[in-house]
Amino acid sequence: MTVRYGLVGTGMMGVEHIRNLLITPGAEIVALADPVETSLGWAKDALGDKAAGVRTFATAAELAAAGGIDAVVVASPNFTHRATLEPLFDAGLHILCEKPLATTIPDAQWIVERAAATHKVFWTAMEYRYMPPAAEFIAQVAGGRVGALKMLTIREHRFPFLVKVGDWNRFSANTGGTMVEKCCHFFDLMRLIAGSEAVRVYCSGGMDVNHLDEAYDGKRPDIIDNSYTTVDFANGVRAMLDLSMFADGAENQEEITAVGDKARLDCLIPEGSLVYSPRVGFMNPKKVERTHVAVDQHALDAGSHHGATYYQHQKFIAAVRGENPVEVTARDGLMAVAIGAAAEISAREKRVVKMSELGL
Repeated sequence: MTVRYGLVGTGMMGVEHIRNLLITPGAEIVALADPVETSLGWAKDALGDKAAGVRTFATAAELAAAGGIDAVVVASPNFTHRATLEPLFDAGLHILCEKPLATTIPDAQWIVERAAATHKVFWTAMEYRYMPPAAEFIAQVAGGRVGALKMLTIREHRFPFLVKVGDWNRFSANTGGTMVEKCCHFFDLMRLIAGSEAVRVYCSGGMDVNHLDEAYDGKRPDIIDNSYTTVDFANGVRAMLDLSMFADGAENQEEITAVGDKARLDCLIPEGSLVYSPRVGFMNPKKVERTHVAVDQHALDAGSHHGATYYQHQKFIAAVRGENPVEVTARDGLMAVAIGAAAEISAREKRVVKMSELGL
């Protein structure tokens, strides 16, 4: 069964989706929508010979009204998601919506309600679940390899935010703030691995290095570039996120550690290693085991998320065909946004934020 795709938003992430759809069996890209001609040009370049016959539109509404589409990927700027999704829901399309689901909790809740009212697939794009080393790490923790999980730490030490069309990602009003825009990935991983919901959040963060000398139409950027965030979960698991966006020289961009009552397990990306360290008692020899999780080279070449976008698309298209359940729901997207929103409040107000304050 061929699935005909449209894409809304053909900037950097939209192009990554195009490259991965081109190597997804049974996927056919038939339409693109973006108000910026330069971005449409990037998409056509990525399509190469397959660009011929692909229809282009300025808006999601025009794309939806044109018909001839089964599924759509939304990769437009964060603050546009609710308005972009409305005509796509109305058209009865299967939808893969990039993270964050929305920039505010009310908009995310509206999307959850609309997704619940359709029989079509709605999938929140949380690529980090599908990086093969992370996926294997998640499976091993869920399988009990560390025993009863007690502590979860995620570190992302990386490069600053990239330049986007119109510089929209320099302002929290457009992104939801760094803790929503960037860190919803990690809060999603925390919920998935902990198997529980957050009850309180504390974030200490600031904009200390990046973007300090930038101004856009006289406005200065206001996005966090480093933070520590702790999250308490209802089942007693404690989680921490260590974020630095001025550490691009780090050997591994992501490091995830789970500690249970029997062992510790580390995941290192892009190295691709899992490091298993069982408890051995004081002064006894260590019994550390290192394994490497391979990633298909075609998947690595098609994007910048360690192959995750490719593997996510295989799951999504299977769900569209009725062969696979939806693994990342609209509600998953909402809850990740909510933890990020709590972290933004916490960083600004320098206090613990209870999730109950947000109505969740």
